[in-house]
Amino acid sequence: MQTVRWAVLAVGVLAVALIVVFAVSERGRGGPPVPDFAPEFAGDTLDGGSFDMAAQRGRWVVVNFFSTWCVQCVVEHPELVAFRDRHRDDPDVRLVSVVFQDDVDVISRFFAEQGGDWPVVISNTGRIAIDFGVTAVPETYLVDPFGRVVSKFTGGVTLGGLETQLARAGATL
Repeated sequence: MQTVRWAVLAVGVLAVALIVVFAVSERGRGGPPVPDFAPEFAGDTLDGGSFDMAAQRGRWVVVNFFSTWCVQCVVEHPELVAFRDRHRDDPDVRLVSVVFQDDVDVISRFFAEQGGDWPVVISNTGRIAIDFGVTAVPETYLVDPFGRVVSKFTGGVTLGGLETQLARAGATL
């Protein structure tokens, strides 16, 4: 009887230890943490201009990382076009896309065919992705007028999802 009790106790302790080990090992698998503040970045854009995140202070900024080879990125693109159309005349809202491991000529054709007239950053994109902690595309960040990251979207975004997050974050648009 004494042996059975010790065996049950040993199995119980082992089970608890395994649960703790698995819980701790899963904690770090969520990818890099979302930055509290959006990294300041600047780069050349697809249209030959430039974009500077620091110059956007005072505005809401949607920062979208994408690639043309990414199926979810292609699916979300009309939603970004609709978001841009809705906020086209609003000086307090900006949308910027950052290319993620893609060819500039392919991106240029994609935007010509699919629409979209917002800044598309094509230089320093690897550094920008690292600074944001991007692990896969599409990833989109909503940045408030003070430069704080208030939302992160992993996977495709929708117009409704972007609008909801803007409202939750306190945007009065």
